[in-house]
Amino acid sequence: MPRILVADELGREGLEILEQEPGFQTDVRPPLSESELCSIVGGYEGLVVRSSTRVTHNVIEAASRLKVIARAGIGIDNIDVGAATRRGILVLNSPEGNVTAAAEHTIATILARARNVVLGDALLRRKEWRRKELVGFELAGRTLGIFGLGHIGLVVAKLAKGFGMKVVACDPFIAKEVAAGQGIELLEKEPMLAQADIVTLHIPLNDKTKNFIGRAELRKMKRGSILVNCARGGIVDEEALAEALHNGTIAGAALDVFAQEPLGDSPLLAEPGVVLTPHLGGSTEEAHRKVSADIARQIVAYFKSGQVTSAVNTLQVKEPRLAPYMNLAEKLGSLGAQMCPGRVLRVSVVCQGAISEGDVRPITVSALAGVLAASCGDTVNRVNAEIVSRERGVRLTESTSPDSPHYVNLISVMLETEKSVRTVGGTLVDGREERIVHLDNYPIDVPPAQEMLILFHPDRPGMIGRVGTILGENAINIDRMVVGRKTRGQQALMVLTLDDPVPPEVLSKLREAVPASQIDSVKLP
Repeated sequence: MPRILVADELGREGLEILEQEPGFQTDVRPPLSESELCSIVGGYEGLVVRSSTRVTHNVIEAASRLKVIARAGIGIDNIDVGAATRRGILVLNSPEGNVTAAAEHTIATILARARNVVLGDALLRRKEWRRKELVGFELAGRTLGIFGLGHIGLVVAKLAKGFGMKVVACDPFIAKEVAAGQGIELLEKEPMLAQADIVTLHIPLNDKTKNFIGRAELRKMKRGSILVNCARGGIVDEEALAEALHNGTIAGAALDVFAQEPLGDSPLLAEPGVVLTPHLGGSTEEAHRKVSADIARQIVAYFKSGQVTSAVNTLQVKEPRLAPYMNLAEKLGSLGAQMCPGRVLRVSVVCQGAISEGDVRPITVSALAGVLAASCGDTVNRVNAEIVSRERGVRLTESTSPDSPHYVNLISVMLETEKSVRTVGGTLVDGREERIVHLDNYPIDVPPAQEMLILFHPDRPGMIGRVGTILGENAINIDRMVVGRKTRGQQALMVLTLDDPVPPEVLSKLREAVPASQIDSVKLP
């Protein structure tokens, strides 16, 4: 039964989903300091936060059982994603729920600054009627420059075009053809700063984007332009911005986010040309409902079926039809690793057939996770498998082919260690039923099972009887058994799926009674 800790305020819709799910225990404990969170997080498998709670390295180190950190919202700068990834903890977010709210707030702050709404309100409350000093400008015909054409940036562009604005953008991850299809011209950073009347930021905060707009960038902007940041605090050098406003380098600004929140003493507070709001971008009733329900559904889906739809630190399956192959690949990797002693040197994954047309990287990483988990235990999973493989010097290769002679789709995992090499292949029947179809080129057809017994033995009469007798004498029931061979009278492969594990003493009896070159008891995830 997963225990879920909700450490920030979560909408009623999300809480009801978690609280009503059978087998889930949900505790709501906001607000918590770092030390308080560290003291209790070790008892939970899931942690839900919004923007207030900081999930630091210390918190993650104390989270001995944690499987998932879920951010009810899009930004994850309050979570140490690197530490979580290294520990194999999945980080989820809800990137869609507050898109409309954030985009509308961006436009709201632009309008407020363009028409001097905030300053006009403040003057009027002081009974000062100073219309001549509050002349603004219209958005129609102006150029809006957008850094970041993600979900929010694109909605901002659409809204701005509705006001009759020309939209240009800077985003190295968007193709010119895609932007052109939205009526947006792509520019490099400096040309866009020089051309735009209003510059708005919709990029994440990371090492590359910290102080993305500083003194040098502000000097390149139009003298009468406006800077807007409703994305993440720290993207704009706030001290440099205050200087630019004070010196008239730019005409104004609108900020909803800050490097330090809540905002304390700041030179921006003394500048009348800036509109300031307390991180309200996603603060609408609709957004709260959407993100809380979305993140709750994601948590339930993960713990019930392993389904992941919006993770920030693991590969996403772009095509749902490939998801079942990830589970199969993990089992193939685990099986091969348990039959291949020694330090792992190389893992090669080959995807053949129709699946080769899609992005097979998640399948490859799943196979790698299966290999490494066989020796490292549950500290390795799909989240941190690539990190662990690099640390251990494991070489990972991936190849695809549209040709699959015997199957519609086929996954083969080749594992090389210091002592041996093993290849395991599998497919899905009707896209659902898992099958192991070859092991070291021995043809077989068996569904992977939690408990399996695998033997390489001489191809002669009596082998099946000996194995069955010993298992029966020790009350181990056989679910199914298949035998494969390459050449009559040589070596054969026997694979059994069992209802119970084979104890070490029974394995010893099998090794004494059966002249097998290798006997392995395998437990699959």
